[in-house]
Amino acid sequence: MGGMNEEEIEQMRQRLAELQSEHRDLDDVIAQISDSAPFDQVQITRLKKRKLLLKDQILQLESELLPDIIA
Repeated sequence: MGGMNEEEIEQMRQRLAELQSEHRDLDDVIAQISDSAPFDQVQITRLKKRKLLLKDQILQLESELLPDIIA
């Protein structure tokens, strides 16, 4: 591990869990909004962009935590 100590790794894991949780929550919110007609397309677009941003952050953290698997 590139000089990361246990505490830093644990913080990254917690951050990863938070991001994954928020990502799942956004799925639920998007589904609820989509089910209610007429739904707000602008809001859904914003939420989907947020979801993509979260996905990028999740992948970034995972790659930092799991460099051996990807290499």
